[in-house]
Amino acid sequence: MTALDQKINTYFPGLVVRKDLVKAVKGNAIVPSYVLEYLLGQYCATNDEDSIQTGINTVKEILRKHYVHRNEAGLVRSNIKEKGRYKVIDKISVSLNDKADVYEAEFANLGIKKLLVDSDTVKAHPKMLVSGVWCIADIEYEFTEDKNVSPWLLSTLKPIQLSHFNFEEYVEARKQFTTDEWIDLLIQSIGFNPEMFGKRSKLIQLTRLIPFCERNYNIIELGPKGTGKSHIYSEFSPHGILLSGGEVTVAKLFVNNSTGKIGLVGYWDVVAFDEFAGKQKRVDKALVDIMKNYMANKTFSRGVETLGAEASIALVGNTQHTLPYMLKHSDLFNDLPDKFYDSAFLDRIHFYIPGWEVDIIRGEMFSSGYGFVVDYIAEILRAMRSYDYSDRYKQYFSLSSDISTRDRDSINKTFSGLMKILFPQGGETIQEIEELLVFAMEGRKRVKDQLVRIDPTYSTVSFSYSDDSNNAKPVTTLEEDEYPNAYHRAVGTAQSEESPLDQQTTETAVAQETILVKEPILKEQHLTFQENQRGTSFNTLFGPYLQGATQITITDPYLRLFYQIRNFMEFLETVAAFKPAEDEVAVHLITVEDEFKGEKQREQFDTIAQSCLGVGIQFTWEFDKDGIHARHIITDHGWKILLDRGLDIFQHYDMNDAFAFANRLQQFRSCKAFEITYLRNKSSGS
Repeated sequence: MTALDQKINTYFPGLVVRKDLVKAVKGNAIVPSYVLEYLLGQYCATNDEDSIQTGINTVKEILRKHYVHRNEAGLVRSNIKEKGRYKVIDKISVSLNDKADVYEAEFANLGIKKLLVDSDTVKAHPKMLVSGVWCIADIEYEFTEDKNVSPWLLSTLKPIQLSHFNFEEYVEARKQFTTDEWIDLLIQSIGFNPEMFGKRSKLIQLTRLIPFCERNYNIIELGPKGTGKSHIYSEFSPHGILLSGGEVTVAKLFVNNSTGKIGLVGYWDVVAFDEFAGKQKRVDKALVDIMKNYMANKTFSRGVETLGAEASIALVGNTQHTLPYMLKHSDLFNDLPDKFYDSAFLDRIHFYIPGWEVDIIRGEMFSSGYGFVVDYIAEILRAMRSYDYSDRYKQYFSLSSDISTRDRDSINKTFSGLMKILFPQGGETIQEIEELLVFAMEGRKRVKDQLVRIDPTYSTVSFSYSDDSNNAKPVTTLEEDEYPNAYHRAVGTAQSEESPLDQQTTETAVAQETILVKEPILKEQHLTFQENQRGTSFNTLFGPYLQGATQITITDPYLRLFYQIRNFMEFLETVAAFKPAEDEVAVHLITVEDEFKGEKQREQFDTIAQSCLGVGIQFTWEFDKDGIHARHIITDHGWKILLDRGLDIFQHYDMNDAFAFANRLQQFRSCKAFEITYLRNKSSGS
């Protein structure tokens, strides 16, 4: 186990589980993760390997014996009849038979209907009246001659959810973790390996949890397929429900006027709409109107009566185009159905998750570490719905007076949700408060800036905040910084899409083996790049500044792991691309020997040196014995490039996928946050 895993087990004994066990026990059982983790939490909530293996076998046996597969329902019914009593795991829904004045249960997979359920059970678990709840139930069989009486009897029923938890103990245990450790614990609880994500990407993942801990929170996430947008709402919590976009009606969501039955928003903490995007989808205009009112006022009308509810609304869907294409030709809401493409409706959204920043899920991204049993963290999040942390920034920062009440409420709700998730114990620093406030403002700004494009009645708002010294700090979205020309314009006007460095060095064009640069304008400057920013490559960062050099020295102590040495090889590719074919360039590397794999390191550098001979690069290297820390590039024609991260500027991507553009072209990779400084090197004599 890692040090973090050991710490997790120390302070949350019996409440955590190894996340790779879910896949190990699931088999062909079509059940949500929280059902499996409930069982794993009963038998595998330990770090003892023998106990874990025993627990896995126990859970597998329980699923084998008691989980009802639809194609085996007849066999299970036969077992109940022959044995007289049998335990099953199934999804159970309940309806009121008003003619007989009784509640009747229906088992989704078992195929049994009209089992009598007592009123106390229904009152304790009202969600069974709406869309059903996964339960462990004992069913009895008792034949009777009366055809009006069902032979099936419900003996006991236990919803699969945590029976109790102590919120104060949770808060006390949180104090034992640093902020980074706590974020990694939450990421592992979701099921992901935190090492595969940067800080911003982790925040984006955790933002998906806000609807579970914040009442009446409206969030949207649009992005490419396969990024796990709907996973949280279908698998993470028994208090959320995921609906297919085409199966929603006013009666199902809000209230059935003919029966008076309250809809989903009255019973669930989160109602999520899957596949929400799609221009051609047919949408009931009445549904849009009542959703508008509910998302703004937390109420909906039933005839002359007005009802309230606390369910948060999550909208997730796939985009059809790339981010720059949407910014140039339309807007970030363009893929929504026409009736939802309504400025008044969209203005009710508190936060827009930039789905295009989320990587497509790969196998290596899943965690084998320890995280909270899903049902435990789900209950914690639910308990925090009664708290309000929105004022925790106000003693240090104030929002611009230009920000409207609706924008302000959106920012406050997002900030409050993030604070509940990350700092339920308090003790956050001013810098941490500021980071979450900026992130919350960015998500609302993304909504508002698109509304300005869609509806001319909306005016541009200055999203900024001030510290206690009254220093105004503007907030921008990442895509605004990446594509400023496309972002700040009316749709349909001409524009160019150049990165900041491209604009300074003019266009570069690939012509067979050589990159041609037209009159590069090189100057001393400092550039900052944000996490998840795309469009950056070694060619644009270094190429113009390396062109014309005959000797290049690169100093980087961290060229040890395979991906780090591959980064260096890609740097040499830039050197080869920018030098004239008839010239030679000497490249010298100064790095540090790996303590454990120094021999492998030497072999890889020797292999690179042999490869360089064929392209006119004389590559040499040395191991520094004094423990260098600096990272920079020095050329013999007058430039020194300071690198705060060295060449390690890209986030994880699948190096083994030969058909992935991120593997072939750097500009399609997401960056880590980094800075780079270009200085005239006076010591070179140029």
